[in-house]
Formats: sequence, structure tokens, C-alpha cells
Amino acid sequence: MIRVLLADDQKLVRTGFDMILSLEDDIEVVGQAHDGALAVELARAERPDVILMDVQMPGVDGIEATRAITAENLARVIMVTTFDRDDYVFEALGAGASGFVLKNSDPDELVSAVRAVARGDALLSPRVTLRVIRAMSASGAQPPAPDGPGPGTGAAIGPAELTGRETEVLRALARGLSNAEIAAELVVSEATVKTHISNLLAKLGLRDRVQAVAWAFRHGLAD
Repeated sequence: MIRVLLADDQKLVRTGFDMILSLEDDIEVVGQAHDGALAVELARAERPDVILMDVQMPGVDGIEATRAITAENLARVIMVTTFDRDDYVFEALGAGASGFVLKNSDPDELVSAVRAVARGDALLSPRVTLRVIRAMSASGAQPPAPDGPGPGTGAAIGPAELTGRETEVLRALARGLSNAEIAAELVVSEATVKTHISNLLAKLGLRDRVQAVAWAFRHGLAD
């Protein structure tokens, strides 16, 4: 079971998400929080796999709560908001969020996001992804680095220093393929794909797949 915590200051939103997720056999909602402070408290108590976190909440907001939760490695966080703004996206990624979806997304997209993040992937809403990649590619900026210890984003190497297989995996990531799809395309096991991705992130000094995709676009490995 994927254990999910809901954090939103609107009870109607929390109830709606609860109803959507509770229809799935592999997902269990283990708690609800009306602000960021309670979200952190419940994350420590319940140890959920995934937290759906609103950005704007009274007191401790979603960005600050996410920063605290990821610093303690309590759960993986998906930011959920009605505001389709670049600054929220960059702040959320910098705080350690693993995903970002909009509240007006289809229920199926929300469920898919929970499952993807629970299995260790990182994702953004398709509309948000394209904007983030374009912004990073146009400016040449590095993706936001996580606070505290951990991999940074400033590895000064280029595409030529990647192995052939690493380049293939990175191109596949940039096309939005899952680990299973990459494994099938390259005729290798999923475990091998995970190893290549881990090696890629370490070599490039990146935190997750989102940053890897942005790196690929910025260095001309994806279009």
C-alpha cells in the first residue's frame, strides 16, 4: 500500500483528494493536515510514503514544510496548487519536492503522480515540465539545489564525458519514459536502468530525474 498524507488548508480539497485516492486499491490516506506545521508533525508520526502538499497555507506554508520534511527524509512530496507560476515550481524543487501538479489536473493524473513518486520517480505536470525546461534552457541556469547536504547541481562536465549507455538513458528520460519503458527499449533489466540513472545523477551532480531532463535539454541531448 502507498501511504499518503494530505496537506491543504481547504477541507473541501482534502476531502476531494481523499475520495479520489481511496478508490484505488493500492493507496491509503493516513492523515490530513490543514497547515504546514501539522503536515510536518503528522509526517513524523505517520511516516507516509507520499505527501500531497498545498503551496499556500497559513502559518507554515507548503514550501517551508516541504523543506523540513525532505531534510529529515520523512516522505516524498508532491506540491499541489491552483497557481501555475514558475516561482512556485522553482521554490518547490529547491525545497526538495519530487513532483508538482495543478489542482485542476485530471483525477487519473493525480493518482499517477502519487504512484510515480512512491516508486522513486520525480515528475511535474506536463504543462509545468515544458515551462521549467524552457526557462532553464533559455537562461542556462542550473536547476535549484536542495537545501542542506546532498548532491548539488554544479558538476562541470559535458555530454562528451557520459558513456554511450548513459547518454541513451538520459535521452530516454528526456522523452518521458519510465524505468520499465527504458528497460524494454534498451533490452536490459529495470535494475540496470536504475543503476544507470543513479550513476548519471551522481556524475552530473543532480538530485533527481527532473533536473536530469533539464540538463539534457540545456546540453542539446533532447529537443
